[in-house]
Amino acid sequence: MLGEVLGEGGGKMIGTKLLPPEGPEFKIEASTQGAGKLLGEDVTELTTYWQTMRPEGSLYGEGRVLFMTSKGESLLWKGFGVGRPTGPPPAARFAVCGAFQTVPARFERLLGAATVTEYVIEADGSYHYKTQEWVAQPATVMR
Repeated sequence: MLGEVLGEGGGKMIGTKLLPPEGPEFKIEASTQGAGKLLGEDVTELTTYWQTMRPEGSLYGEGRVLFMTSKGESLLWKGFGVGRPTGPPPAARFAVCGAFQTVPARFERLLGAATVTEYVIEADGSYHYKTQEWVAQPATVMR
């Protein structure tokens, strides 16, 4: 179940690169730079991800985000996403899942959080996202 909003932000694609294919699908790497809020604090962010288009037209990708606070702290997030093109490249909408890999002590609770993100990139390379915590429901005993 979706829980607390952990962060929101946006920015701009700053680079792309065509990677060697793995099978018949092309593979593109993209880098973005932006800013937003994470647990109410201002952050800047650098992202690198790759994506490929599957035969039926969906997109699949994996990436990492480096968040930096105004106090010089850094947090590393890693995830994957599935999406669909929404217009001329690079326009797409992704559903993204992931988790923080490293955080400073005051953000420690994020290490135990699974994240779900709606990520939208426009044809001009601008993007915006909203990240929420995924909260598992208590286990029920089956009889």
